[in-house]
Amino acid sequence: LKDIARTRQLERNDGIHKPALDLRIIQDVVSKTSSDGEVAATLTESSKAQEVEEAFRQLMDQPPISLDYEVVNTDRNIGTRLSGRVAEVYGNSGLPDGTINLTFQGSAGQSFGCFVCSGIRLTLIGEGNDYVCKGMSGGEVIIRPPDDISPEFEAASNSIVGNTVLYGATAGTLLVNGCAGERFCVRNSGATAVVEGVGDHGCEYMTNGLTVILGLTGKNFGAGMSGGTAYVYDIDGLFQSRINPEMIVALPVKRSQDIAEAKALIEEHHRQTGSPRAQHLLEDWHTTLKKLIRVIPKERAELERQESQHEHASAPAAVK
Repeated sequence: LKDIARTRQLERNDGIHKPALDLRIIQDVVSKTSSDGEVAATLTESSKAQEVEEAFRQLMDQPPISLDYEVVNTDRNIGTRLSGRVAEVYGNSGLPDGTINLTFQGSAGQSFGCFVCSGIRLTLIGEGNDYVCKGMSGGEVIIRPPDDISPEFEAASNSIVGNTVLYGATAGTLLVNGCAGERFCVRNSGATAVVEGVGDHGCEYMTNGLTVILGLTGKNFGAGMSGGTAYVYDIDGLFQSRINPEMIVALPVKRSQDIAEAKALIEEHHRQTGSPRAQHLLEDWHTTLKKLIRVIPKERAELERQESQHEHASAPAAVK
């Protein structure tokens, strides 16, 4: 045993994996804010930490930054390290929206937009994997098909992101021109989202936030949903049969504030993604409204009923 070495004797093998894309993004952001436009090419999380922090502090006094990247599905957690750097300086909501604008083309790996905070806008032209916008705490994420895709491709009938989108999100906006997988908005507690269809267990355990679904949902919708609002376009007239009625109710959209809220989100979705489905619904808004359903928890529905009853009771009687 005395002849056995107690320290490493061979060179470390780190494999052939390329560095995380976020490290390159941070490096590029620092380059954009540096007066000489240069930064060390070997920038990592542990090196040049002070330089990175100083560069990010200058973002408030700089024009908005725009950068473009190609992505593949081994590029995971895009935006996570960048958001951490931003949050170290500004917190989750201190950087103005649109300060850092990143556009990606291709197929992004798991957890695209994970933990994104305010000030960051991510646009993915292509598709995302599972856990898109997991833990999102601010900012904007836009996902849409390429402009040159076949005219026969119908985004509203095809999945463009995977399962468990917006898991545990607390703030921010996600606009998806296409469908999502299962457990969309699971445990969402504050984010806003528009998507064109979801799989089973949509809005599961949702506690707050707002979502608009412009197409089919899977079964067990709203299971354990204790807060928030979901507007669903009941495209086939069978949505009521797919909800989990234990904690939620599905109501027609009649209140003026609800109509305005749903329409504004669909309009923003169309503006940002060019969604043909959104355009079609807006062009025939009168018909769309008849098929739009508002899903809220039962307790909230009862409070609204009591408030409405009280308002009618306290309203002055009409003069005959």
